[in-house]
Amino acid sequence: MNGKENVCPILPRQFAKCERSVRVVSQVVVDASLAVKLVLIEEDTETARRLWLDWTSSQTQRVAPALFVFESISAIRWNIIRKLTSVAAADVAFQEFLEYAQDVQLLMPPTLHQRAWEIAKQLGQGQVYDSYYVALAEILDCELWTADDKLYRAALGVYPKVKHIRHARRK
Repeated sequence: MNGKENVCPILPRQFAKCERSVRVVSQVVVDASLAVKLVLIEEDTETARRLWLDWTSSQTQRVAPALFVFESISAIRWNIIRKLTSVAAADVAFQEFLEYAQDVQLLMPPTLHQRAWEIAKQLGQGQVYDSYYVALAEILDCELWTADDKLYRAALGVYPKVKHIRHARRK
């Protein structure tokens, strides 16, 4: 080995092997739709913020594929184009997102691309973005949290640990 195997181009450090000696309380994969709920006032914004605080207090590690950042920022920008938010509000949301994103570890395990491709085929998706979140959750064997109804319905058939933000609403 030359020491370059399994090195993430985004976060240049070795990926941890799944070893019993590594203690992670828990992990969740978060997708861009949930991140946008954190920073734009929408239905379930308070639920998303409460979930985030719960994960912080329970030391739950939030992880995502590298595309999480690009997708989240694009979604904020898209809200301006669709006239759902003002430029000023989007500017604030963008800065807030950058703060939240510091709590998310971006992971690109070696098998992620292949597994995302297979999941996209299985789900009949023309684009693979959502499949990356499902694939990462599957690889890590952890929950995937989303606010995207379409992703939730599609992924539930192949990955039972997918959770919709509405599951965290207070009763």
